[in-house]
Amino acid sequence: MTDSKTDIVIVGGGIAGISAGARLAPHARVTVLEGEDAIGYHASGRSAALYEASYGLPSTMALARGSGDFYLRETDYLSPRGLMLAGAAGEETDFARELAEMEMQQLSPDEAQAMLPILNPERAPLIGYSSEAWDIDTDRLLQDFARTIRANGGDVRTKAPVGAISRGARWQVTTPAGPIEADLLVNAGGAWADEVAKLAGIAPIGLTPMRRSMARVAAPEGHDPARWPMIFGVNESWYMKPDAGALLISPAEEEPTAPHDAWAEDMVLAEGIARYEDVMTAPVTRMISNWAGLRSFAPDRNLVIGHDARDSGFFWLAGQGGYGFLTCPAASLLAADLILGRAPAMEADIRALLSPKRFSA
Repeated sequence: MTDSKTDIVIVGGGIAGISAGARLAPHARVTVLEGEDAIGYHASGRSAALYEASYGLPSTMALARGSGDFYLRETDYLSPRGLMLAGAAGEETDFARELAEMEMQQLSPDEAQAMLPILNPERAPLIGYSSEAWDIDTDRLLQDFARTIRANGGDVRTKAPVGAISRGARWQVTTPAGPIEADLLVNAGGAWADEVAKLAGIAPIGLTPMRRSMARVAAPEGHDPARWPMIFGVNESWYMKPDAGALLISPAEEEPTAPHDAWAEDMVLAEGIARYEDVMTAPVTRMISNWAGLRSFAPDRNLVIGHDARDSGFFWLAGQGGYGFLTCPAASLLAADLILGRAPAMEADIRALLSPKRFSA
């Protein structure tokens, strides 16, 4: 029989909830609830995760840079990848802006083709590059965080969807295995975070889940893409990333949708593949698999990290917008600092951008 009492219950077993649980577990009893059969099933399990710290809003970049000590110095979760930006004729202004924002160097056609042999310099004459980009071993990271929770006496429960949430002296969360009582509820529900808030009687903040699709395709015949960089179009109109001998290609769409187990649409995938093929010399010959995930955004697109403005027993850890793995070391540390009453390492102006209290002003 599972224990019905804990100090902190975390609703959501994606990278946000699991990383926060690992930070909190040495200091409090933590129970993580995941409705699916495995942790990281939804957005976290469908991410083409890359550590690149010069991308996104200022608050996102602050979290990414704050995650650098963990990723670049303390662990071996990263492997070199590199990142390219491809621009066509007519995109000079946006290309120059993104080149500067992402601190990239511009490459000559010969330099670009040396790194990515199938690139067509006639169709993509503008190429930027940064070596400061790494693949993240997402599954190992999730599993290691889960092990940290369990090693400290916490619990990670899968197949544990939340049926109801009520509030008395403590939170009571209903699951198929029985109710769980906790002093603090951490809402790491991803695309369902506003739904979790409503169950708890907390005002939603207006999160919007956005579908993003992905195709895994065969690498061009005669080519080994292992050392190729990830590449994306100006204004993130598409991207390609090597993946275990194949290629991941996404149209990088943002289609507002209700929270659900998302799937890719054929026409959307075809558009993304066509944009990729437009700047390459080798066409896609075979699709191996495809999927979609939901990237959830707050109205201002900053992440949401902090105690609810009206109920300090309810903590938001939501709105990752596709940056969950990129930011999780610093985001989970900030969450733990705020929950445990420690002086946060994150700067006050960044904390204000992330705080859910910005929606109650």
